[in-house]
Formats: sequence, C-alpha cells, structure tokens
Amino acid sequence: MSVALAPKLVERKEIIMQVPSMLQGESLTRLLQGAFAGFLATVVIGFTWGGWTLGSTAKEMAEKNASAAVVAVLAPICAEKFRQGAEATANLAELKKVNSWMQDSYIEKGGWATFPGMTSPDRGVAQACVTLLTALH
Repeated sequence: MSVALAPKLVERKEIIMQVPSMLQGESLTRLLQGAFAGFLATVVIGFTWGGWTLGSTAKEMAEKNASAAVVAVLAPICAEKFRQGAEATANLAELKKVNSWMQDSYIEKGGWATFPGMTSPDRGVAQACVTLLTALH
C-alpha cells in the first residue's frame, strides 16, 4: 500500500510595509527643511559661540603663538647681548638717536637679534628688544 502524498499548497500572505506618513509628500518636504535648518543652526552656533575653527585657522593661530613664544624668549637675551657688548653705553645713546620706527633695524644690523641657527635677524625679536632697552633707560 503506497500512499501518495499530495503536496499541500500553502497560501502565503505577504505583509507590505507602509511608509510612515511623515516620509511622504508634503511631510517629507517639511522634514527635510527642518533637518536642513537644524544643520545650519548647529554650524552657525558652533563656529560663532562653540569655539569651532577650520584646520587652516587653527594652524595660523598655532604659528602666531609659536612666533610670540620665540620672541618672548629671545628678546631678553637680545637685550642682554646688547648691554654686555663692548660699547653698550655708546650703542644705547646711538639707539636713542635713531627714529623710533628705525630702531629695530639698528638692532638687526648690530647682530643682537641674530642667534645660532638663524640665517637672518628676527624682526619681532628686534622690536621687542628695542622695547626692553628703551623702557629701562
């Protein structure tokens, strides 16, 4: 006795997912507008009050800070080199005779603003050196 098994047909119901109404038509437009407005607000607030900067701005700020640090360290050394020179009194009198806008050039030409490893004098160091020398006398 052989029993033939007839395949049973299984009825399959597929569930079709409904797209939420907020992602359809006018609602989608409003959602995208709100997302864009939120993005813009975040960017504006971040760059104005949040302290965000671009990489180029951060690099520029770092270079300025490094330059200011170099000047702060080397200017007192420049002034001390000037005072320890053989003709310090005569050089100081000459420095005071030079126009204020040319005094940094006088320091540069004298070699007081040039340090080992430098190929030329540093103008920022020379200006700070003049300020130190003229403030004391």
